[in-house]
Amino acid sequence: MNTNETPLTRRRFLKTSAALGAGALLLPAISWAQAPAPSIPRRKFGRSGIDVPALGLGCMFDIADNLVILRQALDHGVNYWDTAVNYANGRSEIGIGSFLASNSDARKEIFLVTKASGAHSANDMTRLLTQSLERLNTDHVDLYFLHGMDDISRVDQPEIRAWAESAKKSGKIRLFGFSTHSNMERCLSAAAKLGWIDGIMFTYNYRLMETDDMKAAVDACHAAGIGLTAMKTQGARLGFDTPAQAALLDTLAGRGFTPGQSKLKAVMDNPKIAVACVQMPNLKWFRQNVAAALDQATLPLAQRDALRRHADATCSAYCGGCSHLCESALAGAAPVRDVLRYLMYQDHYTELDARALFAELAPEVRSALPRLDYSAAERACPRRLPIGSLMRSASTLLS
Repeated sequence: MNTNETPLTRRRFLKTSAALGAGALLLPAISWAQAPAPSIPRRKFGRSGIDVPALGLGCMFDIADNLVILRQALDHGVNYWDTAVNYANGRSEIGIGSFLASNSDARKEIFLVTKASGAHSANDMTRLLTQSLERLNTDHVDLYFLHGMDDISRVDQPEIRAWAESAKKSGKIRLFGFSTHSNMERCLSAAAKLGWIDGIMFTYNYRLMETDDMKAAVDACHAAGIGLTAMKTQGARLGFDTPAQAALLDTLAGRGFTPGQSKLKAVMDNPKIAVACVQMPNLKWFRQNVAAALDQATLPLAQRDALRRHADATCSAYCGGCSHLCESALAGAAPVRDVLRYLMYQDHYTELDARALFAELAPEVRSALPRLDYSAAERACPRRLPIGSLMRSASTLLS
């Protein structure tokens, strides 16, 4: 796609938004401008050489009831669409499939990504991929992920590699990889040595990107030609900021960005990240993220420092995903990382059903959570999260 079109600047976006009014941003019939919509800048997805937009559409919501988002995405070149077999109880994939059924010519424009959740064998992956292709109304996906890996041993298996190669040869997938919310740095570093992983989707944001381990892991994957997709780019914490913590982000307004736009730009400023995949369940969020992506100036040092200070001040309320530490300290008695992620969803992702995700845990696991002693896990946590109180809160709030 043409990346030399006149950019929709932040000033133009804010001026247009102000003229339309807050309510108007949600109306599907409104056009941003009379001229053709500007396109998001493009990047290469690892050694595949495929052009993808720097901003991807995260579809972890009910797409079937939000099809207008898909048309807006294509109009602005946001053609990296990420879903999974279990998103919105299947209605994410079903919604995309409905769109493709009505817009058959659009399929060739889309870099379509979906994931196998809960797959433990090649047979599981075949079953889940078949289900996804049927829902998506397509004969192939461009990138297929094993979802939610916390250890490379779950991927580095002859059976998995053979399945991926077979699925590529059959034309059902173009690229293969995995997603990870836990132990991201370890998973990335190990994957870089395998030589056959095409892409990785991982938690990456202003809270994590400056650590030595994360920098080394990203560098290793980039050198190995692995396409990198950042998710959870906002670094949403457990609970909410105090007024003093929120005030640390006041500097961000000096350049006209919202805090969310600044957090997104901090991720996009790393050229080794091919795609920043962001959940955008309404047009207001979509347009704010597009405006940030179209402004190609890097985030100034003052704004980066504001993000750093905010990350430091709220460190003990953010789970960094290093589940090998806390869960090992509990001898695997509780899925700490998953439960804390669901608790964060409950606070900040209102369109997700955090209770339904929590309910997928085994009944004996759920019943044990409020009774466990988490002191060893708290001692192991480098961020000093109050894991015990958080797990007991999750058990109450999510049950």
